[in-house]
Amino acid sequence: MDLLQRSFDDLGAPLSTVPFCVFDVETTGGSPATESLTEIGAVKYLGGEVIGEFQTLINPGREIPPFITILTGITHAMVVEAPRIETVLPSFLEFIGESVLVGHNVRFDLGFLNAAALQCGYSRVSNRSVDTLALARRLVRNEIRNLKLESLAAHFRSPVKPNHRALEDARATGHVLHALLERAGTLGVTALEDLLELPTARGSTNYSKMSLADELPRRPGVYLFKDRQGNVIYVGKAKNLRTRVRSYFYGDTRRSITNLLNELHSIEGRVCETELEASITELRLIHTFRPRHNRRSKPPKSSHWVKLTKEEFPRLSLVRTLRDDGLAYLGPFRSRASAELVMTAIWDALPIRRCLTKPGSRNAVCAFAQLGVARCPCDGSLTTDEYTHIIGRLLNALDRDPDVLLSPIRHKMIDLAAAQRYEEAGWMRDRYRALAKALERRSTWQSMLSAGTIRAERGSDGAYIGDARFVMAWIAPNQPLLPIDIAPEDRTVSDTVPPSVLAAEEAHLIWTWLADADTQIIQTAEPFRRPARVPELAA
Repeated sequence: MDLLQRSFDDLGAPLSTVPFCVFDVETTGGSPATESLTEIGAVKYLGGEVIGEFQTLINPGREIPPFITILTGITHAMVVEAPRIETVLPSFLEFIGESVLVGHNVRFDLGFLNAAALQCGYSRVSNRSVDTLALARRLVRNEIRNLKLESLAAHFRSPVKPNHRALEDARATGHVLHALLERAGTLGVTALEDLLELPTARGSTNYSKMSLADELPRRPGVYLFKDRQGNVIYVGKAKNLRTRVRSYFYGDTRRSITNLLNELHSIEGRVCETELEASITELRLIHTFRPRHNRRSKPPKSSHWVKLTKEEFPRLSLVRTLRDDGLAYLGPFRSRASAELVMTAIWDALPIRRCLTKPGSRNAVCAFAQLGVARCPCDGSLTTDEYTHIIGRLLNALDRDPDVLLSPIRHKMIDLAAAQRYEEAGWMRDRYRALAKALERRSTWQSMLSAGTIRAERGSDGAYIGDARFVMAWIAPNQPLLPIDIAPEDRTVSDTVPPSVLAAEEAHLIWTWLADADTQIIQTAEPFRRPARVPELAA
């Protein structure tokens, strides 16, 4: 039988609306693997008010050890006619329902509850839990000698004194819980996810800055961390802005996070309708502000392309400027090293000219031609017709059939691995993946650009795409196809490749969303041409 309980879908639920079930168990010993329950007691609260109580003795099916009787006062005579756990458990599970379970050292109580559930053919309970011991350790450890339930109950003047009986201990724990919730409220803990994360919060001077997130909504969007001068030092995205920002203050001891929080002075949140809009907005803001703490996604100072030159015998060249010259480009790449890796991969696939020697100016071919890795016109023996065939294969691979380039690299990698030249095979694998990625992004860019305006939906999330750029999001079906006017300065100078790293990365995010199985392309301004298939490299 399945015991999965529904958890709160919205962890931003105010604590006043969250039902808590404070419970305690008494047992025949300390291990749920070998011992059994003798008593369960529980009190259910909502908004600080008691809405129900549960208490029962349980026949453990074995003798109760004398030291347990001395500790709890529960004798064998008291439980001999009590119901077995198989009878008690269904009623208790119905009592706790969807509530958040609370206990003092709750792992102990949950251990026995889960063991009983499995014994009775149920699954483990899935309710979220709160440990008053962990909360007390975070909130009052400097105010009290120890954190035992008896000490905390006395410290908070509980009207019920714990006595190792389940219901009385649960009542005392309930009083302690609400006293701790009052303390937590002074730190801005007003919702369930805040309470669940509180025990892991680091005790540092930056913890007080958590209040900067108090005004952030629990909606998808982008957050901007700023320093005292108002400079944006970090940009991130989140499904839930308030939850994500507050998570920085819980238990993350990485130096990078510590340095970020040390500089943090204010937080700005920007709500987005959908996760795609948040991803695009984050990318654009990072490229706009270049925050110093966004190290991995920081935009490069310049873009790089691999270009086929305009010569009688064209060759590959690395350039930093994209021109409207009608020539073939591949890119852009974040670094020169990335562009060189792709250019080397193309050299591995096709014998394209590599030397800069003027055609027919030498008596012998260059070293590349002598090694058989390139066809070069150094000695004048190579005809334009022969070389045009090689360039034709390259252009065909770029525009229609990527496997023309990828297949030779794949076979070389297999042959190297078979010869146990694993390091060289690894180099070939890296070149394959870099070239495959570049070819795939070139093809998807062309497909989106040729479609003009695209309207697509994934569930209730919709997006307008114009000229391979994100234009607008919505959360409503049946939106009309809007005319999208892209400013002239924003138009690409080439129909084959993105004009910048930003445009390329934005197009990749859009295509990843469009290609998802759950996304439907509803309407396009022009016929949508599917991108060429780029073969994946088997693991």
